Amino acid sequence: MVRIRLKRFGSKNEPHWRIVVADIMSPRDGRFIEEIGYYKALGKNDVVEVKKDRLDYWVKNGAQMTETVKSLVKRSERRARQAK
Repeated sequence: MVRIRLKRFGSKNEPHWRIVVADIMSPRDGRFIEEIGYYKALGKNDVVEVKKDRLDYWVKNGAQMTETVKSLVKRSERRARQAK
């Protein structure tokens, strides 16, 4: 089973997250199949970037998103609509 989840990077007290497609059995910061985006949470303006075409591809092929990734994707789509 494949899951779309966050992988932590960055130093202590300065986390950055990558949105990755990984096997459900691999550890959080372990091996992954593909990186499809990133999330920078610090500061007033947090940044969420997702490769929408790759996200759609993996979801269509059965990958499940974690609740956190679902909320981040939803937030980035909402911001994209507001920017237009």
